[in-house]
Amino acid sequence: MKTATKLFLQKGVDQVGVREIAAKAGINLSLMNYYFQTKENLFETIFDSLVMDKAVKLRSILESDLPIEKKIRDYTNTYIDMLIGNPLLVSFVVSSLHRSPEQLKSMNAVVALYNSEVFCKHLISEADAGRIRRIDPEQLYISMISLILFPFAIKELICDRNQFSKEEFQAFIEERKSIIPEMLIGLLKA
Repeated sequence: MKTATKLFLQKGVDQVGVREIAAKAGINLSLMNYYFQTKENLFETIFDSLVMDKAVKLRSILESDLPIEKKIRDYTNTYIDMLIGNPLLVSFVVSSLHRSPEQLKSMNAVVALYNSEVFCKHLISEADAGRIRRIDPEQLYISMISLILFPFAIKELICDRNQFSKEEFQAFIEERKSIIPEMLIGLLKA
């Protein structure tokens, strides 16, 4: 699984064959097929192991009783930390989505990660109470995710344009932990 994970993240799922995985892992192809049957099963197992615990943590923030502002701050910080720990995850998910959108939508980790119903209801109730501005909750949720993910997706472009070193990009991303919540909370102010 470690070898397949590394290869999937580096090359993309479609660019890696089971023979290559088995050879690089130093195992027999039959053994790999015995445990996973297909590359798709191996991919789903790896994807769930990379994302599921983090997705559950992110979902628990959105479903908590915290105030909206705290949810946005905690969600942003946790998500950015998750991506700092595994920066190739964004390209892995995007390439997988383009590869097989129907399969990805049914995977447990994706369902757990992209789940905003409780958060959306909270936004509506806060707007109904006059504490925040009325806004389409799904638009806010997608904007929040986009603001978090996109810099990781275009890291090379950001680094090239700004002549960032690895450390400078890291500092840029860390700064987004405060910028993103401030933007979104500012948008919500009644």
